[in-house]
Amino acid sequence: MELLASVVSASSLAGNDIANALFANPYEGAQFSGYVADDEAVRTARHAEAIPRMTGHLDDAAHQLDLSATGCHYLAYGITEDLASMQDHTAASAQQTTGLALTAVQYDALKSLLGGGRLYESSQRGLGVTRVATDDGTRVSIATYRALAKRGLVTADNTTSLYHGQKITVTEDGHRALSQPRTHRAALTTAAATAPNAAVAQGARR
Repeated sequence: MELLASVVSASSLAGNDIANALFANPYEGAQFSGYVADDEAVRTARHAEAIPRMTGHLDDAAHQLDLSATGCHYLAYGITEDLASMQDHTAASAQQTTGLALTAVQYDALKSLLGGGRLYESSQRGLGVTRVATDDGTRVSIATYRALAKRGLVTADNTTSLYHGQKITVTEDGHRALSQPRTHRAALTTAAATAPNAAVAQGARR
């Protein structure tokens, strides 16, 4: 916007310089009755005084027009670069969003964690076992949680002890993953369900 404003300013100044050049041009029109015509010496002196002023104004106008043309070239280049950068960013975002497709189990776990959840550690047979507790009671395995955390879809508040429970938060990437069409998740679920059946059928044929 600043560059565009400079182009407009330079063009306006060029127009003003051209107007000043015309204004400095001595009047050499037809003679009017009742007015004494200037002699040749007076006209020569007037021209000698006006020509440097006109030349100066025209030189200034040419300079401003040159600046305006240069600004237009830079402006066109900048717009082209901005559009290309925007297209690259859009493509990168699309690729990133596509890569956030979830399995049915992951989707249900992530959706449940939107309502709140905690990561905590309990003692079982003398060993520390890390578990996930959701506010709505949905069962989320630690393996599913770690898969979501690895992809940056959820994060836990590690400033709190696991024994007291670390609050789980769904990240912006997690929200984007949940906004994906169900076709992505359905395809993954169908593929996962079909694979064992296909294996069983193949074993039966053998």
